[in-house]
Amino acid sequence: MIGPGIGMTSQRARVRMIERLKGQGIQDPRVLKAMAEVPRHPFLEEGIQQRAYDETPLPIGQGQTISSPYTVALSCELLCRDRQLERVLEVGGGCGYQAAVLSRLSREVLSLERIAKLIGRARQTLRELRINNVRMKNVDGTEGYPAGAPYDAIVVAAAMPYIPDTLKRQLKPGGRLVAPVGAGETQRLILVEAMTEGGFSEKELETVKFVPLLSGVT
Repeated sequence: MIGPGIGMTSQRARVRMIERLKGQGIQDPRVLKAMAEVPRHPFLEEGIQQRAYDETPLPIGQGQTISSPYTVALSCELLCRDRQLERVLEVGGGCGYQAAVLSRLSREVLSLERIAKLIGRARQTLRELRINNVRMKNVDGTEGYPAGAPYDAIVVAAAMPYIPDTLKRQLKPGGRLVAPVGAGETQRLILVEAMTEGGFSEKELETVKFVPLLSGVT
């Protein structure tokens, strides 16, 4: 729920966040518009809502975090650059914030989260914000969700030791996947593209820090 006083200041804080994102190199107007439209504070516990628009990851309970605004914006920009998204898969839905931003950029978002308590809160927040094109499923997302494939884009919000071929094969030709790969302090953001003639291209981007992607359902 929106904490006391937050509603009056969040719009101003979001404007500052957007200006900061522009300064950090985010250029896609659709991504900037989505980040401006989706409030971040309702996805957080009331005690830390005042930090919602700071450039930092924040705890969401169950040992998980919400990614920093820049990390969310960068992932979204990489996925939708020069293209229109119809169906997106998110692995590691967490509190639902990134799925909410993606809902402004894609017709449909399927978000996988292994921790049931996080899904319950995320679904409630999405309902309160009247976001109706996100489906969250309480499943193990380490191999994606083949039953819903193919996807225009896949985003992984927790660090993987490597990107499995089973996940890559869930992309449409021309589709893109963004995932942090590595462990500890040696994680890198990887961009995978499914080539129209077959096969995949991979590009290593910047250093990132995510919680690890775990298997199983709780």
